[in-house]
Amino acid sequence: MSGRTLPLTREELAARLARAVEDPAMLVRLLRRDEGADADRARIPAAVLVPILERPGGPTVLLIRRTAHLRDHAGQVSLPGGRIEAEDADVFAAALREAREEVGLDPAAVRFVACLPYYDTVTGYRVHPVVGWVERPPERFTPDPFEVEEVFEVPLAHVLDPSRYRR
Repeated sequence: MSGRTLPLTREELAARLARAVEDPAMLVRLLRRDEGADADRARIPAAVLVPILERPGGPTVLLIRRTAHLRDHAGQVSLPGGRIEAEDADVFAAALREAREEVGLDPAAVRFVACLPYYDTVTGYRVHPVVGWVERPPERFTPDPFEVEEVFEVPLAHVLDPSRYRR
């Protein structure tokens, strides 16, 4: 196998999130798991934050639209994130740093929930998604105009609804 993971069902994702919150050792294993074969190690390591924002109308997920002039993933809707730098302690630190740089999200406002399985992109990145709960999110975010065209939120219920997805 190539190390790619199959998509999780909503129930499997919920179970993994619950186990990760209850078992700190599992978080360490997820953060430091073996990256697989040598060919996989050549991928560019990246991290994205899945920021779940507590809002009065229900939780939302923060997304961005990348600016059109960027070299990789230009104009795409994505999660805040980017390359893991040498000074980043782990994937969560990288995701928090990128979210601060891209949308002005205060890292102190984010509570770590879980690491999801990595995803290998066609552009050569190995993306490590980490889920963070933002209890008191700001009313407005401050996008970096070089990288971020737009910041918006989608209800978490919409994101978790399997009928919204198709191959």
